[in-house]
Amino acid sequence: MTARQPVASAPAPLEAYAQQFDALLGKRNQREGFRQYLEASLAPSERNKTLTALVNAEPIEGAQEARVQALQWFLSESTWDAAAVNTRRLELLRAEPLTAPDDGGVLVIDEHGDRKWGTKTAHVGKQYLGNLGKVDNGVVSVSSLWADEAVYSPIEVEPYTPAHHFEKGKADPAFRTKLQLAVELAGRAKASGLPFRAVVADAFYGKEYTVQKGLEELGVGYVLALPPSHGWWHREGQIGGPQEAARAAGWEDAGRPGRWTKVERRFRDGHAETWWALEVEAGPYGPKKAQRVIVATTDPKTLPERTTWYVVTNLPKPGSARAEESAHAPADLAEIVRLFGLRIWVEQSYKHVKYALGWGEYQVRGDTAIRRHWTLVWCAFSFCWLHQRDAAAPSTDPTQPVEPAPAALAAPASPSGGGNQRPTGRFAAPARRLVARGPAHGAGMVGTLAHALALLEGVVAAAPAPPAATTP
Repeated sequence: MTARQPVASAPAPLEAYAQQFDALLGKRNQREGFRQYLEASLAPSERNKTLTALVNAEPIEGAQEARVQALQWFLSESTWDAAAVNTRRLELLRAEPLTAPDDGGVLVIDEHGDRKWGTKTAHVGKQYLGNLGKVDNGVVSVSSLWADEAVYSPIEVEPYTPAHHFEKGKADPAFRTKLQLAVELAGRAKASGLPFRAVVADAFYGKEYTVQKGLEELGVGYVLALPPSHGWWHREGQIGGPQEAARAAGWEDAGRPGRWTKVERRFRDGHAETWWALEVEAGPYGPKKAQRVIVATTDPKTLPERTTWYVVTNLPKPGSARAEESAHAPADLAEIVRLFGLRIWVEQSYKHVKYALGWGEYQVRGDTAIRRHWTLVWCAFSFCWLHQRDAAAPSTDPTQPVEPAPAALAAPASPSGGGNQRPTGRFAAPARRLVARGPAHGAGMVGTLAHALALLEGVVAAAPAPPAATTP
């Protein structure tokens, strides 16, 4: 057998990570391109992450340089398999106690839009781009993300292809809506053996019966947001929606909360917030029904838009008849709030890191090249987490944000002495640390690695804390 030709090494910690993918990159230029792409993606976020910028070439004049064309070939024409690389990335994450998923976490479904000009790029079209809050020309992708209180990891991504790309439009057998993509991603996560407590998503997905039905058929739990306007058919004088149920729940003040239950939420910057949760028992929802609707808010009197959640779940209430026959472990109000609260990773960390790593700055048009770019960005992202296994050191300072094993959180302390009892035996996992502790620069990294770690620093302080305690 002919020995493989050596490649220029990446900075020491990154080189060790890259070597674990070499078996999937059969050619020397593929291994070189992989290292170059990851190292450049980890450069400071004020730098562009376009193809020319990744190799320090001029934006326009340098586009024809050999080094730019080599990277273009690596993305567009080379023979490596992005799906295999992503599978390897997930294997490495699952092998590490720091990042190994357990069934106390959630699978977050989310979408992302990148503005793109022209009409020749795969999946491009005039459509609503959620992160921009308007309709524009761009590419939308639907992704799955595993998350718990300590860490999160992107799992898979699928681009949404607008109907005009298909010969028969929406009637074409190959056309899939974003809702269908969401269910497919959840199904693939389950089929891969990825453990998670529930699927979590915003109201775009949560309000759709097709998504709820699809997840039910998969046999997975879910906690999905509903819009404040959500309602159901009802007779005059009866409650017709969760917002109406919240206003009729008898709240007067914290001393006379009516049917509201106090929930304490703790955050990684050390502060705690008092939230209030309500089990809606009206219309098609309730502990005895197939679905429950929960309202959680910081103020039951005013129900502020930004800090009020309306969620639907198929997780049974503890002690109910459904809990005895359901395949899903029961979840009290604090557990529902905890699970949906894990979605905060998407809004306060994940999207920021994706931007910093150049998620939407690809200068390629083909489907294969776009998927490869996204895979490489995720590899750079995962490297940031995995490198922390060497930087993490035990801490005895109780003020430091150290995350114990989920099993140890079965009865977290609260000012009132209460605790939220989580099912035992299902959440055991190795103890893991909060990841955003910047170590000194690694040998040979010239500051790049420190910046990579800083991508995750600062946004984690507002991440969810351990499971909330409930006070009736």
